[in-house]
Amino acid sequence: MSTVLNFGCRLNACESDAIRGMAAGYPGTIVNTCAVTAEAERTARAAIRRAFREQPGGPITVTGCAATLDPGRWSALPGVTRVVPNAAKLNPATWSADAGPAPVVRARGFLQVQQGCDHRCTFCIIPFARGPSRSVPLAVLVQQLQAMVDAGVQECVVTGVDVTSYGPDLPGAPSLGDTLRRLLALVPGLPRLRLSSIDPACIDDGLWGLLANEPRLMPHLHLSVQSGSDLVLKRMRRRHSRAGALAVIARARALRPGVAIGADLIAGFPTETDALFGETLDFVTEAALPYVHVFPYSERPGTPAACMPTVPVPVRRERAARLRLAAIPHAAALHAAQLGREVEVVVERGGQGHTQHFAPVRLGAAGVVGTLQRVRVRAATAAGLVA
Repeated sequence: MSTVLNFGCRLNACESDAIRGMAAGYPGTIVNTCAVTAEAERTARAAIRRAFREQPGGPITVTGCAATLDPGRWSALPGVTRVVPNAAKLNPATWSADAGPAPVVRARGFLQVQQGCDHRCTFCIIPFARGPSRSVPLAVLVQQLQAMVDAGVQECVVTGVDVTSYGPDLPGAPSLGDTLRRLLALVPGLPRLRLSSIDPACIDDGLWGLLANEPRLMPHLHLSVQSGSDLVLKRMRRRHSRAGALAVIARARALRPGVAIGADLIAGFPTETDALFGETLDFVTEAALPYVHVFPYSERPGTPAACMPTVPVPVRRERAARLRLAAIPHAAALHAAQLGREVEVVVERGGQGHTQHFAPVRLGAAGVVGTLQRVRVRAATAAGLVA
């Protein structure tokens, strides 16, 4: 029986689930790496060394973005017997000649709607690891989502490298919003659908319509904002402006009152001065962001940003901490608004769960993992709810 260790984004988590289903009889440890930051790579290397120490004779297979970009570096680690590129990791034959993908039962499922990216943000190495954008046809998505529902999944998270780029490579060029609308109609047994991180520059009209009118689409948007400074955004080669991101957030709140907004932010991007960082810090307050996923900037060799004048690492970390602190009062306000209300929670392990707004919840009485329960909120802090 193989052990699959996952690092990185929701897309990697989705792919690791698929690998678990395909590699049930595969020997040893499989490590699915991430290349977004140097820290993600360091953590994966540490896990490989730990696996080698704990089972010196056990074979270790490495896959994922970091392994695809530099296979020689990973194959040289102790215990690594095989490196599998991204292009082969979802092929059943890679793991077993006669195995097929099998759904993995979990409280929350992940549905990969596309792969790869056609854009070239100056800080990002992922397009080189995953290739151009490729969309998954609706018929395949329906089959995969129905299998999740049949296995008891209550909430599905739509994931990909750049999910809002879905569709141009398919016949008829369907938009993401229209595809998700059809998907929900064809799989009526799914209670909850959630979006992973999306690009604020490319939200189509169909997706806006779903947010406004589809109760099964959760009131939670996580935006790939990265910076609140127009100059930094330009140097990142992003396709939105500060004003554009604020307009997206305002539109979402107007269409779906109470919607929870999250954002990915990079602290200490090259050339970011104190004043430019202050614009991003002010953005968190102006947008009243309750949830922020902050990365201290990490150089990725081969990207244009790696050649730009750098910000000292301690400054990056200090700025990241300040961004996280800036979000705390907004998280506290969002959670406080739920006090005394009934909310629906997908029960996860350890008596934990998440509401429709993705607020973390600690349940007073542990429920059955994977079930959807209606509970009443009796305490709220910036860290989450008790119900």
